[in-house]
Amino acid sequence: MNKKFLTCLVVVLTFIGSILNAQEGYKGPNASAVTVKAAKSMRDDYPVTLQGKIEQFLGNEKYLFTDDTGSIIIEIDNRLWRGLSVDQNDTVEITGEIEKGFKRTEIEASSIKKL
Repeated sequence: MNKKFLTCLVVVLTFIGSILNAQEGYKGPNASAVTVKAAKSMRDDYPVTLQGKIEQFLGNEKYLFTDDTGSIIIEIDNRLWRGLSVDQNDTVEITGEIEKGFKRTEIEASSIKKL
């Protein structure tokens, strides 16, 4: 009887574990692809994805990013580069969050990739 009980318990726990694992992961809003113009009007901490070009390094991990609708400052932590090399002619995809300041809007990058 104990073997049957233990077998049933293992099956039930495995089933519960698979359900819990299926629910793990990101549960917040999707990072939506937006333009620079749209990003400037979004609320603080909103997740976004932008596609365009990095035009200039501004210092202190800040870069001038542009697309067809305008430009915005993007903060890219040095660890995010992971050996990636881009110049002003390369199109990149930046995923991050809107950071609203008193007078301007910036993007804090969480990932960058070359397209």
